[in-house]
Amino acid sequence: MQPEFWHKRWTTNQIGFHLPEVNPYLQRYWPQLGLEEGSRVLVPLCGKSLDLLWLAKCGHEVLGVELSEKAVEDFFHEHQFDPDVSDQGPFTVYRAGSIEIWCGDFFALTAGDVADCSALYDRAALIALPPKMREQYAAHLTRILPKESLGLLITLDYDQAQMEGPPFAVLDDEVQRLFGGSWALKILEDQDVLSSSGKFLEAGVTRLEERVYRVSSR
Repeated sequence: MQPEFWHKRWTTNQIGFHLPEVNPYLQRYWPQLGLEEGSRVLVPLCGKSLDLLWLAKCGHEVLGVELSEKAVEDFFHEHQFDPDVSDQGPFTVYRAGSIEIWCGDFFALTAGDVADCSALYDRAALIALPPKMREQYAAHLTRILPKESLGLLITLDYDQAQMEGPPFAVLDDEVQRLFGGSWALKILEDQDVLSSSGKFLEAGVTRLEERVYRVSSR
């Protein structure tokens, strides 16, 4: 999957993955992590998610990473923020208050860039990537994030033969394989969401589950 795929999605407004509200799993389970106020949270492939605002309002420093410049600019414009813009290595960094979005390739992030992050929030990153890139993503996260980082990971589970991704199906077996060696994983919720997922129903998908993990690097 090439960068042009996502640039085209944003340019043509094919962004069904963008939620017009804060993710309910985030609101339900994030407080249970017990993170200190001021903790810095890494949000990979963040788009223009309202979850960034929610995390900031909870007192966190937020570091989003997003490939699409349009998504980043839309986020700040839609919330009437006037960000400072600067360069950080291969990234263009937009800052407003406690929210930073680094525009560029997630795989260019270094351990130094995220050395002060103690938390991870992934709602739409892992499931946005095809299998080979999921392996690269998990390995890269493990390599750059500090030990004992806490966070939430949200996945989708359905029959991939019934619909092409993205979003892709990422079954529990794969999550355990990708992260189990270096992360402690706990399933917090496993929810049947097919009845409220029009795109999947129209495609003929017969089973759709959202799964929420508490993750902790070790």
